[in-house]
Amino acid sequence: MNYIYQGLIGLLLTVGIISCSDDQPKDPTIFPTTSETLNDFEQWLDVNYRSPYNIRFKYKLEDSETDLSYHFIPADSAKTAKLAIITKYLWFDAYAEVLGPEFMKLNAPRILVAIGTPGYTRQRTEVVGSADGGYKVILGKVNSLTDQALADYETMTTYYFHTMHHEFTHILNQKKPYSTDFALITKSGYVSGDWFNQSERAANRAGFVSPYAMQNDAEDFAEMLSYYVTYTPQQWQQILNNAGSAGAALIQRKLQRVKDYTRDSWKLDLDDLRDVVLRRGGQIATLDLTKLN
Repeated sequence: MNYIYQGLIGLLLTVGIISCSDDQPKDPTIFPTTSETLNDFEQWLDVNYRSPYNIRFKYKLEDSETDLSYHFIPADSAKTAKLAIITKYLWFDAYAEVLGPEFMKLNAPRILVAIGTPGYTRQRTEVVGSADGGYKVILGKVNSLTDQALADYETMTTYYFHTMHHEFTHILNQKKPYSTDFALITKSGYVSGDWFNQSERAANRAGFVSPYAMQNDAEDFAEMLSYYVTYTPQQWQQILNNAGSAGAALIQRKLQRVKDYTRDSWKLDLDDLRDVVLRRGGQIATLDLTKLN
C-alpha cells in the first residue's frame, strides 16, 4: 500500500508542476512597463510645480477632473504653458516669498486643471475658476488668452489672479475656519442666489466689495481677501469711496477680521502679501513667456 501512496503522490506532484507551468502567461503583459514620456512642457511642470510644491498641473481634459454639468473644451497647450509660468510667479511664488515654500507645499491645492472655456451657470454668469474639496482648483477660459492680455496685470487679475486668491482662501478656510463673528457684520445683507441682480455700487454701499460677496459669508470672506491683495491702494480706496461712510465702515471691519485670521491662523501679514503680489504684478510684462526655463 505504501508503494501505491508513494506512486499517487509522485503523480500528483508531477501534474501540479505541469499545471503551474501551464499557468505562466505566454503573451506580453497588458499593463505598461515603461513610464509615460513627458513633453517639454510636462517636464517643466514636473520641475516647477510637482517638485517644489507637490502639485499636479493638468491641461489634457479629463472627465474625472471637471464638472460634467458644464460643456468644456481642452485648453490650448501653448497658452496653458504661458498661464502656468504666470500662475507660479504671481500665486505660488508670491506666497512662498512671504511664508516660505513649505507653506505652499502643505496647503496649496494638489491639482490645478486648465480648461479652454469657462463654465456658465443657469443665470449665464461665467465660472472662470472653482475649488473642489480643498485639493483642486480649476482655471477656465484659457483659450481666450492673448499675448496682450497675458502682459496686462489688470486684465489677468480680472481673469485669473482674483480667482486664484479667492479659491485658495476657501482652501485655507476649510483647513482653519474663520471666526463666526465675521458673518455677523453684514448678516442681513446676504442674498444667496440673487447676488447676480445686485450692482457694484449697491453691493459696496451695503458693505460688500462685490455683488458676489453678497451670496454668503464664505464667499464674502474670500472676496475680501482676494480683492485686497490684488487691488492697488488706489483701487481699494475707490471701493470705499463708492461704499459711502456706512458701507466703508462695514468693509473695513470685515477687512480687519480677515487680517486677524491670516495673522493668527497662518502667521501671514496680509499687507506683506499684498506688497509682494502688487510688485510681482507690475513685473509680469517683463516675463519671457516663450521659454520654459
